Amino acid sequence: MINPVIEWLLEEDNPSVRYLTLTSLLNRPLNDPEVESAKEAIMKEGVVPQILAEQNEDGSWGIPKKFYRDKYGGTVWNLLILAELAADPDDQRIKKACEFILQHSQEPMGGGFSIDESAKTGAGLASGVIPCLTGNMVYSLIKLGYLNDERVRQAINWIVKYQRSDDGAVQAPEGDFYARYEMCWGRHSCHMGVAKALKALAAVPPDLRTSGQSQKIDELCEYFLNHHIYKKSHNLNETARPGWLRFGFPLMYQTDAVELLDIFAGLQIRDSRLADAIEIVKGKRTKDGKWKMNNSFNGKTLVDIEKKGQPSKWITLKATRILNTYE
Repeated sequence: MINPVIEWLLEEDNPSVRYLTLTSLLNRPLNDPEVESAKEAIMKEGVVPQILAEQNEDGSWGIPKKFYRDKYGGTVWNLLILAELAADPDDQRIKKACEFILQHSQEPMGGGFSIDESAKTGAGLASGVIPCLTGNMVYSLIKLGYLNDERVRQAINWIVKYQRSDDGAVQAPEGDFYARYEMCWGRHSCHMGVAKALKALAAVPPDLRTSGQSQKIDELCEYFLNHHIYKKSHNLNETARPGWLRFGFPLMYQTDAVELLDIFAGLQIRDSRLADAIEIVKGKRTKDGKWKMNNSFNGKTLVDIEKKGQPSKWITLKATRILNTYE
């Protein structure tokens, strides 16, 4: 008999969750007929086709030049949501969106992703490259079939080279990238930048990771382990940000304990410093075995995703994966 929570996640009203439940919880192979059917339904029903219906001819959404600054209806944010929802990489509309971001947001010399495009070249502006955006776009492009693209490999190398994982340097690092935005590149590593960089590198299949990528994953993981995921590393009796314990989906450039623990579970990392965060996730499970949506971007995105304050299939999926790994 199937667990009633799993039956709920397998309902056809959310084909993305159904597909990910079949593949990541029930370990069904990709050629399983139910998996194939769920994968096809993602592009025909629910949120994904609604987002794609609003796409511009050039692959963007909204005002093309505001691909990042239009929060959260611009191209960057829609591409991220499509990646999270397991949209089909072979769909030409998806390819158009990926190419638009690579052309207009990626800074071609270094490979990072910028919040603005250059007025001269139309490519990503060097002074606008930031870590959380780079991590989000690398994650999205990998999930949407671009892992072997040379431009994405360059962006992965950017993360390995530039992404910080220190926990409060005596002096901020020196160099062009580090002199731009205090909140991104100041004396303390940006928590969101570390989170999204880790999410991006974790999306690279283990057998395809270079030694440099694996080392950077270890560094980024150690950063969060020192924080016990959600605490102040220099005072473990205090929560760093209460919002990290209010779970939501999607999270855009933000993060929370569920997103981070799901990454750690996927990496099969076991460490006693994860225990407090795991207990918090367990404690938020409702009597019927589900988790509620406490944080939402509804009303700001093109399409609302679930309802705030109600049971969330997305958070339940991720929390179940976490507890399956660590219990």
